[in-house]
Amino acid sequence: MGVLALLCAASRFVPGAQPAPLLSAPTLLMAATHTHDSTIATVTTEYKTGVAARIDSALHAFSSAVRPLSHPKALETAFTSYFNYVNAHPSDVRKPLLYFVDYGLPSTEPRGYVFDMKSMSVVEGPFMVAHGRGSSTSQYGVPTRFSNGFGSAMTSLGLYVAQELYRFTGHTGGAAYSSVGLRLQGVTPGYNDHARARGVVAHGAPYVSATKAGRSEGCPAMEQGRAQRVLPELANGGMVYLFSPNSSLLASAE
Repeated sequence: MGVLALLCAASRFVPGAQPAPLLSAPTLLMAATHTHDSTIATVTTEYKTGVAARIDSALHAFSSAVRPLSHPKALETAFTSYFNYVNAHPSDVRKPLLYFVDYGLPSTEPRGYVFDMKSMSVVEGPFMVAHGRGSSTSQYGVPTRFSNGFGSAMTSLGLYVAQELYRFTGHTGGAAYSSVGLRLQGVTPGYNDHARARGVVAHGAPYVSATKAGRSEGCPAMEQGRAQRVLPELANGGMVYLFSPNSSLLASAE
């Protein structure tokens, strides 16, 4: 219909004007197709010079510094989610810090980092991080089960926005303890968007040491001294990414 309209417009006679050459339908279709292809190419180029280029830069900056990883696409998965969110919700991300945990590694290996995504540098890590007691059958090991469900005591994977600080209180070995806590808002639908309501937070815990991490109620807990230093820096605008190779989220980086 659009081609017919163009043909009609091209065939109108204007007194005193030089008749314009009549374009055939195939020629008009080719012109329209070329314009459409050019638009797609422009959008692709803009993405490559924007989000995709930032992902590539981050991978180049961190790949040699962050070792070992449980999967070759661990960082790519995290950075793709991070930069896509920053691009879509810039006002939510008020700090350039990203707390990354590779839950494909056991709790007896350091698997947590804090990255500065502006200077492309490692601010902290690697260090020990706890996983949820529902995510593994043994106290120490690799978590293999993850959930967004209430009462699961499992770790929830995906991207989070770091929100406000508060005074966290917990229990371990029958004794109460307190630490700085950081509330987290999950922004990966279906994976962690119930995290805040479940009480999944970042905090310090006495069951996390420099050599191993016990299990939490689903929280990415760290050593208490480190929490005092790191969590205030992340609060109110930093980001968190919890990764595991046992997840369909991995496909989003392919």
